[in-house]
Amino acid sequence: MNKKEVWKSYRFPLILLAGIVTGAIIGAVMGKKATVLAPLGDIFINLMFTIVVPMVFVSITSAVGSMLNMKRLGKILGSLVLIFIATGLIASVLVLVTVNIFPPAANTTISMGSAEMEEATSIGSMIVKTVTVNDFAGLLSRKNMLPIIVFAIMTGLAVAATGGEESPVGKLLNNLNKVIMKMVSMIMKLAPIGLGAYFANLVGEFGPQLIGDYGRVVLVYYPLCLVYAVVFFPIYAYLAGGKLGVKRMLQNILNPAITAFGTQSSVATLPVNMEACKKIGVSEDISNIVLPMGATMHMDGSVLSSITKIAFLFGIFQIPYAGVGTYAMSIVVAILSAFVLSGAPGGGLVGEMLIVSLFGFPAEAFPLIATIGFLVDPPATCLNASGDTIASMMVTRVVEGKNWLTKKAI
Repeated sequence: MNKKEVWKSYRFPLILLAGIVTGAIIGAVMGKKATVLAPLGDIFINLMFTIVVPMVFVSITSAVGSMLNMKRLGKILGSLVLIFIATGLIASVLVLVTVNIFPPAANTTISMGSAEMEEATSIGSMIVKTVTVNDFAGLLSRKNMLPIIVFAIMTGLAVAATGGEESPVGKLLNNLNKVIMKMVSMIMKLAPIGLGAYFANLVGEFGPQLIGDYGRVVLVYYPLCLVYAVVFFPIYAYLAGGKLGVKRMLQNILNPAITAFGTQSSVATLPVNMEACKKIGVSEDISNIVLPMGATMHMDGSVLSSITKIAFLFGIFQIPYAGVGTYAMSIVVAILSAFVLSGAPGGGLVGEMLIVSLFGFPAEAFPLIATIGFLVDPPATCLNASGDTIASMMVTRVVEGKNWLTKKAI
């Protein structure tokens, strides 16, 4: 590509990145005073979160409602579950190897503080609360993404059974979807300023914690995320669409990655992911189902961070981190803790409490990994959200065959 084509393809992500870097520099220079910029970042984040619930509900309902071919729907849902699990297992194996070679708690001198932990919730009760709510009003909150998705799928099936996209409700949903996506494009024009201000506040307030006792965790985790993105993302894209799949992925992955890194939220990145999948050539009925479900279920970055936290706690409490049983338990807990994340910034606290309770660590362990959770959240969310785009490509490969990309232009 010549310079003009490069600028056309990467203009917006480069502007976004420039905004974040500028914000980080401002935060490092101003320190705590950078919190004065917080309102600008909060306004952008709030706008993104405000549009997310109607966008997820309308996009999934319209996609399912217009899909009269239930066999295709079943194929989409079945393949996305298998792909989510497979990539999560790959991430688990990679991080297990890494933390054994580079123990994250080595040479760390952390004084144990005291903390009170809430009573652990049973697994059954947690699953019920994760996929359902006890009042319709609960479906209006972004903190209940999985219940919203379940309700949207049910509504879409009902629409499909009563006339599909040609019914009055089907036409209304399609029109609403267009309006919402137009609103998303309007909000995204504020992204460079919003993310820059958000990051300035983040670095100004918490930057010093990247040094010292938690520094080794950061030095282990950040390169690990980079390796996963550089090595495995192209492999996944190649499996999805060959060399053309890798090319399309590289051309469109930066927007979701940078937005997720800045907002620290897979849910807030959903609108950007939708646009990226459209440019790549993923069918809308697939992206409208895979991306919202991926925002709460497809968490490779969170799997990496969960096992890193577990290995860190084993080191702090001087317990050998070894054995097939320990590794298997770590994988299960990592995937389960990733599954219950809400998608909000800092939303990993529930997963961190799950780690502490299921492994039987004392309550003092919770503030330790809560701090780590904050430090590793940006790259973890970056992998989670950008990985959703690639997962959509892989699902399309399964549903539409190996030549799906050659039939579609950017």
